[in-house]
Amino acid sequence: MIHQPPAGARDLLPLEVAQKSWINDRLQEIFSRWGYQRIVTSTLEWVETLIAGGAIEPDSVIQLQHQREAPLGLRPELTASIARAAVTRMAGSTYPQRLCYRANIFRNPPPGYHGRQLEFYQAGVELLFAGGILADAEILLLATDCLEKIGIDQWQLILGEVGLTRSLLEVFPDPLRQQVHNCIACLDRVALERLPLNAEERKRALLIFDLRGEPEQVLAKLETVELTQAAQAIVNNLKSLTSLVAQTASIPLLLDLSLLQTIDYYTGISFKIVSNTNHQWQILGQGGRYDQLLKLYHPQSKSSPGIGFALNIEALHACLLSSSKLPQQTPPLDWLVIPLHTDAVISALLYAQKLRDSKHLVRVELDLGGRDPQTIRAYAHDCHVRYLAWVDPEGTVKIECL
Repeated sequence: MIHQPPAGARDLLPLEVAQKSWINDRLQEIFSRWGYQRIVTSTLEWVETLIAGGAIEPDSVIQLQHQREAPLGLRPELTASIARAAVTRMAGSTYPQRLCYRANIFRNPPPGYHGRQLEFYQAGVELLFAGGILADAEILLLATDCLEKIGIDQWQLILGEVGLTRSLLEVFPDPLRQQVHNCIACLDRVALERLPLNAEERKRALLIFDLRGEPEQVLAKLETVELTQAAQAIVNNLKSLTSLVAQTASIPLLLDLSLLQTIDYYTGISFKIVSNTNHQWQILGQGGRYDQLLKLYHPQSKSSPGIGFALNIEALHACLLSSSKLPQQTPPLDWLVIPLHTDAVISALLYAQKLRDSKHLVRVELDLGGRDPQTIRAYAHDCHVRYLAWVDPEGTVKIECL
């Protein structure tokens, strides 16, 4: 077994690392241009922290065997950890807080999916202590900027509103409400029509199920529905939000009030970013507003608003793999320094270090001996080396440009 990684784990080889680093580096640059600062939280957390008050299924957390009283786990996402750090370690910071990250996460696969991927890579942002339409718009526009800047061509942002959807479901009695909720979340119209609903309830359930499409059309349908005052306020905010982002950027936006995330701490808008690459749908990212999450970690249980998103590096990589945007090879070597004799080793080492001390990044290898010039040149050609430096025992350097 030691010659293979565990089921669900995988190795990233140098070219894939270079390509995913290219994506990550550009995302971090974009985050920085929008004023976000990078934060690094612990890979290990208390399981109680990671499940975010029950919003995240405990079974999805990979727990560790240990002798402590409280169990530890590997983070299945970053928002909970960042929320904890923001209201404790960063309590004296100025508000709002704009934080970004790039990190690996770990998730247990569902039962029956042995061998499914366990480790994932994400890059994302959290805008904390800021509520309102403008903060929501910033997050949607930042996600759009990221996708455009790294060159994703075919994508769509599916926008939901958790508070509004829950309000629309309140007319259904328990336990039917949860069954309607599940059918809508799974887009299972057949199961929805089979539920024991009366005529009015069935009409309402199918209306919610079909609240999906262009924002103007969906919002127009809602005008025919009797809403609570709170629900009407949410609809008005949605109108303002979709109008604001439409006037600011060209976003392929689909309003979908059946959108219910598997992570259950969202309280306002929630969204998924999807792409159809090679006739296969992929989730590129997801996010939303979570105005009750931070109070779970605040010492005095003080509520504060928050919103953010995470982009899935593997999915972005898959979308870009067939394009010419990603690096097609690992970074080339600038120099290969070759001592021509064992007496030239010290001079070669010193010359290689002199090259590495350049103000600019210079990649320098030292030939470790045992190869003739022809083999060295073939190796240099395969590794795309730019210059060979042949060093003799007197310290004289002969430079060969390839």
